[in-house]
Amino acid sequence: MAALVGLSKRLVVFTPGLRNVRRDYNTWNPGGTTRRFRAGLGWIVGGSVAFYFASKYAKRNAVHAFKLRKRDDDLHKAVRLTGRERRFIKFASVEYDGQLYMTPQDFLDSVVESLPRPRLKRRILSDKEIEVMRNATPNLSHGSPQMFRSLRDKGILSYTEYLFLLSILTKPQTGFRIAFNMFDIDGNERVDKTEFLVMEKIFSHAWRGRHGGNAEMNENSLEQTKSGDALSGKFEDDQGLQRRHAVDTTLTTHFFGKSGNDELRYDGFRRFMENLQREVLELEFHEFSKGHDTISEMDFAKILLRYTYLDTDEYDKYLDRLLDRSSHEVGISFEEFRVFYEFLNNLEDFTIAMRMYTLADHPISKDEFHRAVKICTGTSLTPHIVDTVFAIFDVDGDGQLSYKEFIAIMKDRLHRGSKSQTRSEGWEAFKFCLKQEMKAP
Repeated sequence: MAALVGLSKRLVVFTPGLRNVRRDYNTWNPGGTTRRFRAGLGWIVGGSVAFYFASKYAKRNAVHAFKLRKRDDDLHKAVRLTGRERRFIKFASVEYDGQLYMTPQDFLDSVVESLPRPRLKRRILSDKEIEVMRNATPNLSHGSPQMFRSLRDKGILSYTEYLFLLSILTKPQTGFRIAFNMFDIDGNERVDKTEFLVMEKIFSHAWRGRHGGNAEMNENSLEQTKSGDALSGKFEDDQGLQRRHAVDTTLTTHFFGKSGNDELRYDGFRRFMENLQREVLELEFHEFSKGHDTISEMDFAKILLRYTYLDTDEYDKYLDRLLDRSSHEVGISFEEFRVFYEFLNNLEDFTIAMRMYTLADHPISKDEFHRAVKICTGTSLTPHIVDTVFAIFDVDGDGQLSYKEFIAIMKDRLHRGSKSQTRSEGWEAFKFCLKQEMKAP
């Protein structure tokens, strides 16, 4: 407002000069016109410069009601946040008692999208809304591969639960038992709520250590957490990631019931992990299938490479290679898709098997690749999937795969959720689509 007042005062000063210029045009006097015109032109130039700087000043101090705050994007400049922490802050759409939370839909978005849904600000939850969410959460016995999609925004997940769920997505079947045993502190084959919350305590201490606090955690603090003595304490951080309070999240309610007294057994824990893995795979598959039973080989390659750190030229080479070698489209079913990603979750075992098998690290044939996958997972890939993988990764087309390169790229895939860029929009996407159209018969 002050800037506008100052600007209006300046315009009042310039007005007589502008009127003189107007009069000069209306009453043409060859003797004095040139002098008056130059004077008027000087007033116009001076006024324009003053108007420009006044506008810049006003724009700098203006408040835009619909402009998103940059606080979330700039948090990492104030504190050295990890990639996971930044991504959680970016996608978390709700807040309660100073703590940031993801909804189930936020979590799904964070693992399949590069950017969160547009929003003006986070929603501040009331106690009543928290209670409604708790009542909407199904019991463990009613879990399904559609649970997160069904709940959508009717639930909350903490930062530590976000890390836990991300780890589930890349765990093989053999890792389920290990994960359960980590929570089962007393070894009685059952996990109660306080044992599960030890995870949050551990992450809280790790957070303190990374951000200048006391990272020590001894047996006494673990016992305090187990007994519930330490659960009511708060660790104040500006990002709202590691504060502790008594609210039940969707995950704790699902595992331990609305009363919090249920116990989690391994069978229920395993079903939950299998359901979540399947739900995310279905989400990715249906994104490309558009209601059909299959996706194209090119779509399969895009899903395979979408979370990697290849630059644009390298990324295009892989897709161009498949495009050149695919004579006709057969399609890939969801079951083929699921079995292949079950194999990717066993990538470490596959790496060990290949090191023992090849010794000299030479490229492997399709038969060798197929046999190694079956040894590691107990399931077989279809010949068509193997052919598609070789069409993408066989550099010179000799039927041999450099498994080191394949493994390096697939390990990038396991970093889903930390993808730094998207390949599905903008100029790069347009260039690739144009290239595809030009190559099509």
